[in-house]
This record gives sequence, structure tokens and C-alpha cells, in this order.
Amino acid sequence: MALWGNNDNVSVQSGATVTLDYDTLIVTGTGTTFGTVGYAKTGDLIRFGHRDATGTGSTYYGDAVIVGITSLTQLTIGSTAGLAGGMGSTSFTIAEGPVSSVIDNHYSETNTAYDSFIYGISTSGTSVAQETAYQIAHGGWVGITTYTDMHGNLRVKSETLVAMSGIETGNRPTFPGQK
Repeated sequence: MALWGNNDNVSVQSGATVTLDYDTLIVTGTGTTFGTVGYAKTGDLIRFGHRDATGTGSTYYGDAVIVGITSLTQLTIGSTAGLAGGMGSTSFTIAEGPVSSVIDNHYSETNTAYDSFIYGISTSGTSVAQETAYQIAHGGWVGITTYTDMHGNLRVKSETLVAMSGIETGNRPTFPGQK
């Protein structure tokens, strides 16, 4: 299994939802097809909730690594280290992002000092972001951190985690520089 893939949006199943049992780490889905070719597989990330492009006003709870799939409606995650609490039944997406990001407190939803998220950004996404606050150096897996400075100005920092071409996007959420 690779540490990351080239697809930031493996599957978004319309109307499908999941719940997480924090004690057993079992995710139970409704309307899901876990384990089916082209959908969630062991080693992928499951992103709980929905995050809007600005990171505000959303119901995003964080990411976890899938460590086992029992059926079309049930899978197991490795830990809740990257998750914010209070999650009930929620939407989800599956991504092939860097699994190390789940345990990196900088990109965790438990961090409230600033907003950070890892996006899969294609070469065309890099071009669209030029001349914006979200301008980035490379396509690939890019960590974007945003915050407001003491003067009320938006600040954006980017960190290329994996520079690569051929990344497949369809971002959910959309990379803010691609609006």
C-alpha cells in the first residue's frame, strides 16, 4: 500500500451517511458501498462531514485512516486522533491523501488556532490559483493553512507535501484558489 495515492475524491456517494462508534472505531454506513472496486479500501482516508471552500460554516469533523472493511456498510478506522468530537450521522468522502496527515496535529480538526487542510491540487488548479492569495508552487498534495493576522488580513501559507502531476481532483471541498 502506498503512503498516498493520486485521487483526492475517490468517492462521494450521494445521500450516503456514516456514524462512528468512538469506543470500537467501527464506522457504519447507510447507502454505502465500502470495499467495492472504485470506492473505499483499506489505507484510504475517510473524511467525516462536509467542509466548505473557506473552512467556515461547515460540518467537517476530520479524517481517519481505514484499517479494515467488513462489508458494504461497515469499516474500521485506526484511531480518532484527527477527529473533532460531537459527530452524529454525517456525510463523508474517501480520499487517497497522505495518511501521515491524520496524526499530524497541524492538520487535525482538533487544532483550533488556525485552519489547515490538505488538498489534492492538479496542474490546472495551480494555474487558476496564480495571482490569488492561494497561489501555490506545485500541484500534488498541498497543505494550506489560513489565518487572520492582527490587522484583520487573510494570511495563507502553503506546504507542498507531495509534488506530483497527474493528480485527480474533483475536490470536495474545492481548493479556495479554484473558485
